[in-house]
Amino acid sequence: MPARKMRVELFDSEGNRYTVAFEGQITRDKALRLLDLVELLGGVPNENNPSNNGAVTLVGESSRFEKVRNIIQKHFPLVWFSSKDIQSFYENELKEPISLSTVSTYLSRMANKGWLLRTGGSNNLKYKIASTVPQAVIKQKL
Repeated sequence: MPARKMRVELFDSEGNRYTVAFEGQITRDKALRLLDLVELLGGVPNENNPSNNGAVTLVGESSRFEKVRNIIQKHFPLVWFSSKDIQSFYENELKEPISLSTVSTYLSRMANKGWLLRTGGSNNLKYKIASTVPQAVIKQKL
């Protein structure tokens, strides 16, 4: 199998550009690890979101992080919510379990990235979608 090249470019809300290049034998596992890095840097755009400017998602199946984000956008676009609310909607809608600690971790990451506003004490955190959301653009070169 010939060596392939993959380049991922991310643009954050401040206009900074991140470029990650990978050359060699690309496996699904390696692509997933690369997408984990993309999530940490700025997230993966939603395929159904018209604001993603035609970006290509490298893996057809959404990550749990992206599924949580979609639940938030669909059910809580304007109101405050808790991690328990997200867990409940996630499990009811997607029919797959997710731990409360995983949801809390994802919400914390989203708040740290500026996607969510956070208020309340450590045992009673509430979140709300922030008005501006950073966008990522991913390009794949084969």
